[in-house]
Amino acid sequence: MTEALLAVLIGYLLGSLPIADFVSRRYGGPNLRDVGDHNPGFWNSRAVLPRNASLTIFIGDLAKGVVSVLAAQAMTTDWRVWYLAAGGAMVGHAWPIFARFSGGRSVLAWVGAAIVLSPLPAGFAVLMVLLFWAATREFSHAVRIGVVLFPFAQWYQDGPWRTAATGVLMSIIGVRFVMASDVMASKKGLADMYASIRAAAPLARWKHRAAHDDNPRE
Repeated sequence: MTEALLAVLIGYLLGSLPIADFVSRRYGGPNLRDVGDHNPGFWNSRAVLPRNASLTIFIGDLAKGVVSVLAAQAMTTDWRVWYLAAGGAMVGHAWPIFARFSGGRSVLAWVGAAIVLSPLPAGFAVLMVLLFWAATREFSHAVRIGVVLFPFAQWYQDGPWRTAATGVLMSIIGVRFVMASDVMASKKGLADMYASIRAAAPLARWKHRAAHDDNPRE
């Protein structure tokens, strides 16, 4: 029990490190929560930060999962504790204590953990990503294919129980994507409502009529 709690705590604290925030400030970039898809992570950083900065975020977020699982493996041989450490890193990345519990979607933290937890299935998934990327030139689609294929490869290699544990970890990503879509829809709804209120205001209506009046009075 002590090892499990310690593994979760270490994973959560490592996952909570706001690497994207640090890197963005270092390069004079914006708050990633205010631009693009509002996700403080690698995918969103590619559009607003230099390539080196995005690569640093990629490596940092990946390392959260890698280091968390390695730390757990150094404490115990119980694979269940390893998965708890991975879950802690993913929860920390999604709801970081060092960034007001506003984090990313934990995809790279999961990938880093999966590389250590199941090296052969992870290697197979990465190979599939590279092949599909080379064939289609669509990196995002290739990544989705790799994510889908990984559990099947793991089932063959590690059996159903560890694959089920991977499914639990992947559900954290699903929850974060749903929450992010709800937030963006809510922000869009508020923006539309604010625009409607402004358009309905008397001064706004007067300006609109003045701008489209063919014979304005002197």
